[in-house]
Amino acid sequence: MRYGIISDIHGNLEALEAVIHALSRERIDKYLCAGDIVGYGADSGECIKKTRALNPIVICGNHDAASSGLIDTSNFTEPAKNAVKWTKKHLNANDASFLRGLDFVFKNKHLALVHGTLEEPEEFNYIFDSEMAQKTFDLMDSPVCFVGHSHCPLIFSYKNNAVKISNDMKADLSSAEKLIVNVGSVGQPRDGDPRLCYSIYDTDRGSVRLKRLSYDVSKAQRKIVDAGLPAAFAYRLGVGR
Repeated sequence: MRYGIISDIHGNLEALEAVIHALSRERIDKYLCAGDIVGYGADSGECIKKTRALNPIVICGNHDAASSGLIDTSNFTEPAKNAVKWTKKHLNANDASFLRGLDFVFKNKHLALVHGTLEEPEEFNYIFDSEMAQKTFDLMDSPVCFVGHSHCPLIFSYKNNAVKISNDMKADLSSAEKLIVNVGSVGQPRDGDPRLCYSIYDTDRGSVRLKRLSYDVSKAQRKIVDAGLPAAFAYRLGVGR
């Protein structure tokens, strides 16, 4: 089984179309999305449409929840609040209903999928350190958990009661008891690399790969500005922050 995993599209149609094209050449059996289809970018509706066309498993991100009225924005930064306000205004009723209906966690024998953490997934906490990683490792029933939310690709491995954190772009289950893989962001990378990021999980080989891909950043930036969204949203795409 080969899974293609994406996350944090954030209304960036140019990035989404680029990653869909790349994944179409990877012999993917099932697509997964770790949340936040919407927010920040100018094409939330189109991104929902194209994501759903993949017939993926999609879980709920914090922007999906807030933009569809499922949660409030009291814990959001001011820029994020502005993104939610704009997205709410431009979502149609069907798209909002779709986002409200998303589950917070998906699990099967191969993997778990959540936006932030398996512990209190509806709180959208981040996994940045070994302590937070351990809490999710303790709740895992499968060898791999895929997450997003931070927009920074990272691999946490668990072996012999110890957690290791790596910036490597690949990992094999033969070298760890369990893995937590942050797949980074398709639509708004924040690790200093403006290229989009996605992941491929091959269950037969027991391998996970993170991949980077360039896309038409300038077009996405122009659309953000033309839509009346804050120019800072466009600027950050160019610097990956």
